[in-house]
Amino acid sequence: MSRKPGSFLQEASQQIAAGGSAGLVEICLMHPLDVVKTRFQIQRGKTDPTSYKSLGDSFRTIFRTEGLFGFYKGILPPVMAETPKRAVKFFTFEQYKKLLGHASLSPGLTFAVAGLGSGLTEAVVVNPFEVVKVSLQANRNAFTEQPSTFVQARRIITTEGLGFRGLNKGLTATLGRHGVFNMVYFGFYFNVKNIIPVNEEPTLEFLRKFGIGLVSGTIASIINIPFDVAKSRIQGPQPEPGEIKFLALYKGLVPKIMRLGPGGAVMLLVYEYAYAWLQKNW
Repeated sequence: MSRKPGSFLQEASQQIAAGGSAGLVEICLMHPLDVVKTRFQIQRGKTDPTSYKSLGDSFRTIFRTEGLFGFYKGILPPVMAETPKRAVKFFTFEQYKKLLGHASLSPGLTFAVAGLGSGLTEAVVVNPFEVVKVSLQANRNAFTEQPSTFVQARRIITTEGLGFRGLNKGLTATLGRHGVFNMVYFGFYFNVKNIIPVNEEPTLEFLRKFGIGLVSGTIASIINIPFDVAKSRIQGPQPEPGEIKFLALYKGLVPKIMRLGPGGAVMLLVYEYAYAWLQKNW
């Protein structure tokens, strides 16, 4: 069947708009947990007097010493990045999936490989924003005392440059983080969604998709967290010598799951419903 003129651009525009909306909603809801996760990942060990004792202690300490806005430190880089990042994520997933449809792969493997490709592409786009975000989240001063996003970005570029020691620091770990996450996230979600029957009742159908998305985000978070910790370590303050142990690769797992479990479900649902609406009305 031949493609109608302009249909590819229309489809791409819809995927990009829906993906950007999904990312913006997710980051606004879940960013405080990202701050907590990053703080746990860059702690320098038990000898550090500023280390948090527990998840509850981290929330209390941040609120007491940095105020409510302390939970939104570093939010501007991801907000600036989320629209292009999630647009890239979902658009490239759809395009890789379409290309792989011509290969002799099973449908299940197609979803996973397309997810891997979308994650690697997404990582290249987002890494500079991650470097700035982590450096801001590592700052424990009151929100009003920390440098602005643009000042921090300019400082990194001026002192460390644009390369792998500066604004693209930790790119390899970011490629691993996003590639592995999206491979599991998309692979699990679409394979399981195709197995569990669609429910005619809209509320139950919403809950079906949300539940699958929640499990997808949780499993992907558990599998990819070593890459996430490595990225935070590379991009943030370095730990004391001898403090890195195997279990350190799983630091921040609880707040990460709390964020990307429901956050992953929110993102997929916003994307699917927004894309469906755009297809009908655009």
